Amino acid sequence: MKKEVLKVSNIEKYYGNKSNITKAINNINFTVEEGEFVGVMGASGSGKTTLLNCISTIDKVSSGHIFINNNDITKLNSKKIAKFRREELGFIFQDFNLLDTLTIAENISLSLIINKKNENKIDEMVNDIAKRLDIEGILDKFPYEVSGGQKQRCACARALINKNLDATILMVTHDAFSASFCQRILFLKDGNIFTEILKGSKTRKEFFNEILDILTLLGGDVQDVK
Repeated sequence: MKKEVLKVSNIEKYYGNKSNITKAINNINFTVEEGEFVGVMGASGSGKTTLLNCISTIDKVSSGHIFINNNDITKLNSKKIAKFRREELGFIFQDFNLLDTLTIAENISLSLIINKKNENKIDEMVNDIAKRLDIEGILDKFPYEVSGGQKQRCACARALINKNLDATILMVTHDAFSASFCQRILFLKDGNIFTEILKGSKTRKEFFNEILDILTLLGGDVQDVK
């Protein structure tokens, strides 16, 4: 049985005051096991960013608990949170925040460079993943030179690279093509988990079509393969 690295238990997040309260996330529950590649999708305003901010300790929950490696991060003070981020936040929160000073290829390969992988092996892995995601033509460009969809695919490529390092990944994306590489996807709507799907034995094309069907149902962004 794989180790449970993340447990989100009954978390809620409110903004505003008593006369005007906005519930950003509502009674969210899920777990992530070591080595999993989990996607989070949903339309704008569904609660994706708030959820990720709470898990990564950028924001605090209004109620509920978040356990990372059995540590209840909702009970940490600011000093302990800083230490926790530095030492314990071992899995990767993927949105498409890329470093503008690095090329797309360098952004994708950064974790491999940090882990001192062989340079030829790095180039081979980056080129292979870029080809699968149809972004090999932009590897020498900088993030500010490419489209939002291409940035999302770069973030997915970076996640897949880290997956090869057995990293545990939680990726927020609007791009169905990128999401089709995940093992499991949580769909949020109005701060709640609307549904969850597993890739299982499905082909990536079958999984991609299932993602599109749910995004259509949610009224979210549906993007074609190209």
